[in-house]
Amino acid sequence: MRYGSAMGTHDHPATGVDLGYARVSTTKQHLERQLAALAQAGIGDDRIYVDKKSGATVDRPGLAALLAYARPGDTVVVQTLDRLGRNMREVLNLVHDLGEKGIGVRSLADPLPIDTAAEGMGRIAFLLLALFAEMERTFTAERAAHARAVAEAAGRRIGRPVAHADDTIEYARLLKGQGASLGQIAAKTGIPKTSLHRYLAEPAPANMPMGDA
Repeated sequence: MRYGSAMGTHDHPATGVDLGYARVSTTKQHLERQLAALAQAGIGDDRIYVDKKSGATVDRPGLAALLAYARPGDTVVVQTLDRLGRNMREVLNLVHDLGEKGIGVRSLADPLPIDTAAEGMGRIAFLLLALFAEMERTFTAERAAHARAVAEAAGRRIGRPVAHADDTIEYARLLKGQGASLGQIAAKTGIPKTSLHRYLAEPAPANMPMGDA
């Protein structure tokens, strides 16, 4: 695992390799989920770069080291696209620059294959997927905030003491209402399928928005 250390001193394989990237805020995110997803995708620790900083932090030595090492034919693999940047524009700019260099990007949480180095429909599919992911995060945050406000106004605590955060469980219920499979929900929330069965079987708190607004 590389915390900003340069891999450029190592010989690069002749053929393209998958390079994992994980970014975490020390207060809001769980690095273990991203690392587990990358490991499950077959990426070894020596090919994973990590930044333990907020997305608002400009200085990201892990990403800088990854970009310095990556060569044409390589693929940058992340759990979700938002790990690559602070906002959609930054993510798209980075993916565009990588595509110009012949370096691909793959998101483990997104069901559709993305050919970021392609032109035409391949590039359009990626742009639409990134846009929808950004909108989903924004709307989910708004709905979760509304649900908390409604519960607090009624003097209730959302949910009950559980191993996973209330907002994460709310997000899982929202995804279920949108028709996502258990596998997709588990990938996006980090909640194991065994726990999802229990959480999703429980009734959502009254007045909690589900599905589209």
